[in-house]
Amino acid sequence: MAKAATPKLAVAVSKAGGLGFIAAGYNSDNLEDLLEEAEKLLLQESTPDLKIKAETEGKGPKFLPIGVGFITWSASLGKALPCFPRYCPAAVWLFAPANGFKDIISWADQIRKATAGKTRIWVQVGCVADAVDVVEAIDPDVIVVQGVDAGGHALAQGASIISVLPEISDKLRELRPDPLRQINMIAAGGISDSRGVLAAMALGAQGCVLGTRFLASYECSVTDGYQKAIIDASDGGISTVRTTIYDKVRDIHGWPQGYDGRGLINKTYVDHVAGLSEFDNGNLYREELNRGDAGYGTDGRLTTYAGTGVGLIKKVIPAGDIVKSLHEGINAALYWRGNASRL
Repeated sequence: MAKAATPKLAVAVSKAGGLGFIAAGYNSDNLEDLLEEAEKLLLQESTPDLKIKAETEGKGPKFLPIGVGFITWSASLGKALPCFPRYCPAAVWLFAPANGFKDIISWADQIRKATAGKTRIWVQVGCVADAVDVVEAIDPDVIVVQGVDAGGHALAQGASIISVLPEISDKLRELRPDPLRQINMIAAGGISDSRGVLAAMALGAQGCVLGTRFLASYECSVTDGYQKAIIDASDGGISTVRTTIYDKVRDIHGWPQGYDGRGLINKTYVDHVAGLSEFDNGNLYREELNRGDAGYGTDGRLTTYAGTGVGLIKKVIPAGDIVKSLHEGINAALYWRGNASRL
C-alpha cells in the first residue's frame, strides 16, 4: 500500500490492538521522516502500552509498536539501515525481490544485526516453492501468504489462500516437524471482515493482513475519489482484474517478472484490452489526472488498486473501528461455536 499506509494509519491500527505498517514505498528516502512522525503520534497517545514502547530508557533505538514494509526490488537497504540505530520497529515486511529471495538475505541479516534481533522479519510469498526458498534462505519470523485475490501487486499466477495456505503449512511442517520451530503464517488477499479472518485461521493462519479494507478508513492518505470508487464497487471477482497496464500508464517499471497488480476495471483497462497503445493510454492517463476525484471509478482512468473483497466494504470509517469490528466478529463467532459445541 505504497503512499496509502502512512504513520497516521499505522499508529491508529496499533492503538486499536492490531499491528499497523508504514509503507516505505518504492524507495527508502523518507523513511526516517516517517518513523519520526510515527514516534510523535505514539507519544501523543493515551494508551499506556503504546506510549511506553515508544520511549527508551537510556541508550539504544526507540522501539516502535508498528511495522515497516519494503518493496525490495526498488528500495535501498543502504538508505534504510541508518534509521535502525535510532528506531526499532516491531517488524519489517520484505516483498518482491528482484532476482529471487537470495536478494533479501542481506536485508534480513543486517536488520537483525542493527536491531539486536528485536525487529521481526516478515517475508511475503505467493506460492509453495517461494515459501520453501524463504525458509531455507532467511528463516523468517513470519511468512505472509498472499493469495491472488489480493489488491495491488502480487504474483500474476497463483491461487487463493484457501488452497495455497494449507499447502504451504503442510510443506513447512515436513521441513520442520519440530513444533517449536514452526514459522508463523499470516494470510493476505481478499480478506475484508471477521468472516475472512476466521476462514483463514481455520486454514492454518496465525493472523491476517487486511489492505483494501483500510483504504476506506479516515486515516488512509488516498483521495476521496479513490475511496468513493472502493465504496461503490461490488462483485470484486468481476469488477477487478490483474494486469500490468496500471503500472505502465503511470510510468512505473521494474517489477520482477511474474508480478502484476489487481485493481478496479476502468477505461484505462478497457481501452488497453481494445488495443489502445500504451503510449496513447499513458497520455490519456496524464490528462485524467487533471480531473482529480472525478478521474476515479468505472468511467475514469485513474489506477484504483483493490482486492476481490472490495464488495464487502460499504463505508469509510476510522481505522480503529475496523480493527474493533474484526475483534468483535471473531469473538462472537467463537463464543457462539463454543456454546453450540456443548449442545
